[in-house]
Amino acid sequence: MQTVKKEDLQSMIGKTSEPSEWLAVTQDRVNQFADCTLDHQFIHIDPERAAQTPFGGPIAHGFLSLSLLSHFAEQYSFVIDGFQMGINYGFDKVRFLAPVRVGKRVRAAAKVMSIDETRPGQFRLKSEVTVEIEGEDKPALIAEWLTVQIVA
Repeated sequence: MQTVKKEDLQSMIGKTSEPSEWLAVTQDRVNQFADCTLDHQFIHIDPERAAQTPFGGPIAHGFLSLSLLSHFAEQYSFVIDGFQMGINYGFDKVRFLAPVRVGKRVRAAAKVMSIDETRPGQFRLKSEVTVEIEGEDKPALIAEWLTVQIVA
């Protein structure tokens, strides 16, 4: 993970990261997410019934795709020099644009939209994150993600 000096932060605004590694969306991963969230809708967990829908088979939960941002961020993010910890602050906008069919692979990249020092040593970052589906024209989702980095 890249480390950026405080004086160089403004140069990061508008930059898009290299994409993360691809991650397979397996039926097992979808089933585990369904168990964790208690969302057992058939379009996620029943391949036979899901095959009869316009999706043609089971799809990942939108929130599963969104929750993978934490994993992807470890690969595409940077930290501010003196980094102590990061905090998920929330989202300004999330749009699920295309379903992720079970068996597909996804990856993410982010563009830094803003960086603000909200308190001494606390930096709020706003990033536009896109989750791409391998072989598909439309992304799975685009989100404006807010995080906070605490630095020494």
